[in-house]
Amino acid sequence: MNNQTILDILTQTTEYVSGQALAEELGVSRQAVWKEIQSLRSRGYDIESVTNRGYRLASMPDYLNSAAIKAALNTKIIGSELTVLDTVGSTNDYLKQSGAEGCKSGTVAATREQVKGKGRLGRTWQSKRDENIAFSVLLRPKMAPNEVASVTPLTGLAVCKALRGFTGLDCRIKWPNDVIVGRKKLCGILTEMSAEFDAVEYIITGIGINVDQAVFPEEIAYKATSLLLETGRHYDKNKLLAAVLNQMEQEFLRSNLELTSDALDEYSKLCATVGKSVTFMRGTRRVSGMAVGVAENGELKIMLSDGSVVMVNSGEVTAQGIY
Repeated sequence: MNNQTILDILTQTTEYVSGQALAEELGVSRQAVWKEIQSLRSRGYDIESVTNRGYRLASMPDYLNSAAIKAALNTKIIGSELTVLDTVGSTNDYLKQSGAEGCKSGTVAATREQVKGKGRLGRTWQSKRDENIAFSVLLRPKMAPNEVASVTPLTGLAVCKALRGFTGLDCRIKWPNDVIVGRKKLCGILTEMSAEFDAVEYIITGIGINVDQAVFPEEIAYKATSLLLETGRHYDKNKLLAAVLNQMEQEFLRSNLELTSDALDEYSKLCATVGKSVTFMRGTRRVSGMAVGVAENGELKIMLSDGSVVMVNSGEVTAQGIY
């Protein structure tokens, strides 16, 4: 027997479910049901019990848990398989293993604590237990490796829109994969893939959202923020994660994982980098210019001082007034 099965039964109704009905459904003894109910209670689930009526789930814990996320999830693909880990090195690495073992498209792994989170350019992303949201989504699209570039901007668009709707904050996108508020980073996105020569096996998009973090390491404090710092509020992490997953599926399905003209238009309007002076590396040389738009493949268009326009598809871009 597993706790999730009991949670599935209890979350499907607001009525009491008898211990006998649970035992019969699970094929175990009443005593085994009672022990599992006690285990759930010890983990923060408020389960009421009334003689001759049974058990009823009154409330769920506010830390990340699959039952609470699923209760707010309105997707068909993303999150159809959902795991919430107690602790993990990296949710991306966890899904790489799951991907190699054949997990289905749309599988999501979230964690209460990530101790070896990865960012772009080899950076790390860490936070205290139950402080932020760290999760990854695995997709198995039928596309060539050179078509994967659209996934990161589409994810950025989905996360930005979800955060704007959920919090009311004026969230923006810093090209290509950060969501910011004002001049500071609120969320980071890292996309990785496994592919053969001409076909993608799977794509994993890892997302980290700063939610309740009040203090950041000195080296990033000037450019990092959180929902708590921006609003003074503690948000329900389960409902927030569900809102992001709901928006991701909506964006992915409406565009079939392509950066369509509609999606590109929305992304460009929300992109804080466009219209700003930027600097970037070309080989060993640092170059400055003006970000004038985003191309159909997600590349950043930068106009140089001589009027020529170059495309940047990777590396670090510093935007004036942001970071």
